[in-house]
Amino acid sequence: MPGGRYRRIDYLKETVRLGAGLDAAGLLSDEATERGLTCLRRFASRLSGFAPGQVRAVATQTLREARNRNAFLLRAQEVLGFPIEVISGREEARLIYAGVAHLQAGDEPRLVIDIGGRSTELILGRGRVPMVAESFGTGCVSLSLRFFEGGRITEAGFRAAQVAAGAEFEEALGPFAPEHWDHALGSSGTAGAVSQVLIAAGMSDGRITPAGLRWCMQQCLAAGHIDRIDLPGLKPERRAVLPGGLSILYTLATHFDIQALWPAKGALRQGLIVDLHERLVGAGRSGDMRDESVISLQQRFDVDAEQAERVTRIALALWDQGVPAAVRSDGERRRELAWACALHEMGLMVSHHDHHRHSAYLLANVDAAGFSQSQQRRIGELVLGQRGGLRKIETALAASEAFAWQVLCLRLAVIKCHARQPVHDGALHLLPRGREALLRYTRSWADERPRTLFLLQEEAAAWARQGGPLALRLPG
Repeated sequence: MPGGRYRRIDYLKETVRLGAGLDAAGLLSDEATERGLTCLRRFASRLSGFAPGQVRAVATQTLREARNRNAFLLRAQEVLGFPIEVISGREEARLIYAGVAHLQAGDEPRLVIDIGGRSTELILGRGRVPMVAESFGTGCVSLSLRFFEGGRITEAGFRAAQVAAGAEFEEALGPFAPEHWDHALGSSGTAGAVSQVLIAAGMSDGRITPAGLRWCMQQCLAAGHIDRIDLPGLKPERRAVLPGGLSILYTLATHFDIQALWPAKGALRQGLIVDLHERLVGAGRSGDMRDESVISLQQRFDVDAEQAERVTRIALALWDQGVPAAVRSDGERRRELAWACALHEMGLMVSHHDHHRHSAYLLANVDAAGFSQSQQRRIGELVLGQRGGLRKIETALAASEAFAWQVLCLRLAVIKCHARQPVHDGALHLLPRGREALLRYTRSWADERPRTLFLLQEEAAAWARQGGPLALRLPG
C-alpha cells in the first residue's frame, strides 16, 4: 500500500448467496455449504503462496446467524487455507466506513448505507472517523425470499417488505436523523446496481432518489416475476434480490428523508484492506485499532491497570523465552496473549466470585472495534483458563498447541503476580522440552515465597491431571 494507496492486481468475485441457504431453524443447507466451499476452493488457488499475515477473510450476517457455522467454518478454513473470522455487525459497519472514507474523502458529516444479503449497516461519520455505526438484521436476500415468495412481485409484497424493514430501522430514527448528516452515500451492490439502472434508463445522473425508486418498483410490478425483470444496466444475478433491495432503499429514503443517495466508491472489501494495512504497520505500536479498544475496555470496566501491566510483562517474557519457535513465529498469538493479560480481570466489575468466567463472557460478547467475533471468543476462552481446573477448556487445549502455551504463560504470570505487588521480572524461566514445559527458579527465591511456590506446585498438578498437550515440570 505505497503512499497510502493500494494497487489492484487481480479482481475475483463470485455471487454465492450463502444467506439464501439459511433455513427457518437457522441452519445452513448442504447445498449452500457446497456453493460456499466451491467458491473458496477457487479463491484458494489464487491465494496460494501468500503469507498468513497478507490475507484476511471475514464472514458476516449469514454466519453470525447460522447455528451450524462452526461446522461450516472448519471445512471452509481447510479449503481456503487461511483463517476465516466472523465479525460482528458493528465491526462490519466500522470496516465499511473505513473503505468508503479511504476512497471517498470528505470532511462533511455523512450517512453511509450498505445493504447486504441479510443485514443493512448504517454509519454516521466525518472524515475518516465513524461516529455512530449500527447493523440491522434485514437485507436484500432475506426480504426477497420472505415477501416475494417464488419470485412473484406484487404490491402487497412491496408493502409488507417495507413495513418489515421499517420495523428494523425504527430504533435508528433518532441517531441517524437528517440533522446529523449533510450527504448520503450508498455502498456495496444494491445501491450501485440501482444507480446503474437509473443512469441507463436516463432517469438520473447516478443519484438514487425517491422518484427513481418508485419508477424501479413500478417496472418490477409490471414484470410480475423476477425472471421477467428487464431493466437497462441490471446484471442478471441481481434480479432475484432486487425487490428486497428496493424495499429497503425506499424505506430508508422515506423514513430518513434521503432526497439523494449517491453510490460510494468503497465498501467492506476496501475497509478490510485498509484495516489489514494498519495492523501490519501498527504491530508493536499504537496503529492497531485493537490496542485502542483494549485501553477503552480497561477504562470502561475499571481494570487495575498496574496489575494488568505486571501480568502482561511476565506472561510475554515467559512466552518469548520458553515457547517453541514454531509456535512463537505466529505474532498474532503473542498479541492475543497480551490482550488477554490486559483484560483478564475485567469481570471483577461484575463480581469477585468466579471473575474469570465473567471476564470470559464479557470478552466474547462485548463490542470491541477491530476484533472479530472469532478472535474475541478465542481470547475469552484464554481468559477463562487463567485459573482453576483446566477441564473447562480441554477441547481448546487439545485442538491447539499454541493455545496451550498461551494458557500456561497467562496462568504462570497470574500466579507470580498474585500478591498484587511489584515483582522481579527474571525470577521465572520457562524452557520447552518437547511436550513438557520446564519451569526454573532459584531455591532462594522459592524459599522466600512459600505461598507462590505452593501455587506453582498446584499448577503443575493441574496440568498433570489434565493430561493434555503440555505438562509442567518444576525443579526437583
